[in-house]
Amino acid sequence: VQLQASGGGLAQAGESLTLSCRARGRILSLNYMAWYRQVSGKQRELVADCTIGGVTKYADSVQGRFTMSRDNAKNMAFLQMNSLKPEDTAVYYCNAEYLSTNTDDVYEDFTAWGQGTQVTVSS
Repeated sequence: VQLQASGGGLAQAGESLTLSCRARGRILSLNYMAWYRQVSGKQRELVADCTIGGVTKYADSVQGRFTMSRDNAKNMAFLQMNSLKPEDTAVYYCNAEYLSTNTDDVYEDFTAWGQGTQVTVSS
């Protein structure tokens, strides 16, 4: 299974960007999806996550500005980022936990990461 993130770019403070993440491959159930971000030299931090049932949680730093959503039929997740701030500048990563089968055709839970997409917010 591969996760492909897109939608990053350059924005000015106060503007909006939307990130997309598509999961492709043999997925029986895409149980959990999340967005993380990482600034060079710092730990990767959780921005938002969403269960298959649509329950979302946000980091305090983005609460009220970012909205995560999912399209379960298309195995996609989105992150609508409004009122962007320079401190939102980071590489954003899509993460997913999914049920699939392993090489022995046994059900197994897996975790996947996308390649990252750069978001740069100028003041």
